Amino acid sequence: MPRRTPRRMPRPLLTGFGGGLLACLAMLLVAGVCRLLFGSSLFAYGLLFLPVAAAVAVWVRPADLITAPISAPIAFAAGVWPVSDGSGGFGGQLMGVVSALSLHAGWLYAGTLAAALIALVRRAALSGRKRAARQQRRAAGARLLTPRP
Repeated sequence: MPRRTPRRMPRPLLTGFGGGLLACLAMLLVAGVCRLLFGSSLFAYGLLFLPVAAAVAVWVRPADLITAPISAPIAFAAGVWPVSDGSGGFGGQLMGVVSALSLHAGWLYAGTLAAALIALVRRAALSGRKRAARQQRRAAGARLLTPRP
């Protein structure tokens, strides 16, 4: 009986814009769920922001790694409006958003830091692989150029 290899999950590679858009849409969805289930709990919103920021940093393509820590705070700010508990009118809603952003900045910083660290580790691993491949090519070229006895 042939041995089955475990299937890996597909690895989506998003552009920088696609990653930011996915993060914004995910945070709007998270905000709606938090509003329905937890009654505008910014604690739950911030807690669920951390995996969204990490997922965007993991799924963005290597050429766009710098966009992951940039799109995370934008997504947090885009999704905070439904759970911000602002009072009537545009000014009241705006003050609710600003208050939520300032009072729960710890979640914002934590998610941004997580996205930045994941992007940094991915970038370091990518450059290490490139360096190893370059050294292998040099070694293979040196073996071809050395005369055989």
